[in-house]
Amino acid sequence: MKVCTDACLFAAWVAAYLQNNKINPGSILDIGTGTGLLSLMLAQKTLALIDAVEINTDAALQAKENFNASSWAQRLNVFETGILQYSTQKKYDFIISNPPFFNNDLVSPDKNKNTAKHDGHLGLPELIKAVNENLSDTGRAAVLLPYNRTNFFETDAAKKGLFIIEKTLVKQTPAHPAFRSMLLCAKKEKVMRQAEIIIHNDERKYTNEFIELLKDYYLKL
Repeated sequence: MKVCTDACLFAAWVAAYLQNNKINPGSILDIGTGTGLLSLMLAQKTLALIDAVEINTDAALQAKENFNASSWAQRLNVFETGILQYSTQKKYDFIISNPPFFNNDLVSPDKNKNTAKHDGHLGLPELIKAVNENLSDTGRAAVLLPYNRTNFFETDAAKKGLFIIEKTLVKQTPAHPAFRSMLLCAKKEKVMRQAEIIIHNDERKYTNEFIELLKDYYLKL
């Protein structure tokens, strides 16, 4: 599975939020970790114990290999299971998820790609339920979504007592509409802050804001 720019941006945005707000989670849950990208990026910026859940066998094995090859292997765990089947008594300080989000879109002949990109195994209502059940009362959760599914998530989450407290819309260029939403949630409602991040400027170069967020992760910027 390829590493996507928006997933890297999402993890960097979350790490920046934690650092800027001096939040030091003791435990993090990564729902649908794939090959472990989000967990690895957060491991660099926190001291948290990170549990990563992944339903796809090949992806879970790759995540485990990536974790074991990293400098943070002792704080990273992979569980090959779906989040709906994941059983723990732990309540996490922070939850992060880049869920499969192409609902009712054309599917690929590649079964692994379908699991990674389409929500046949995990719909947004089920994701919200899983976040609620595994998040501590004072915890935070971050989710990356296609822009066109943002309103549904926001509305359904609020009905279940999970509120958006930060929303950052992602655009490819100043001329493009938003194509992703990075959402930060909590169990207690607060005034929501909204912003936007543009990846490329009019000259198709990375914007200063993008560079600032990703400079610690990208070898070349």
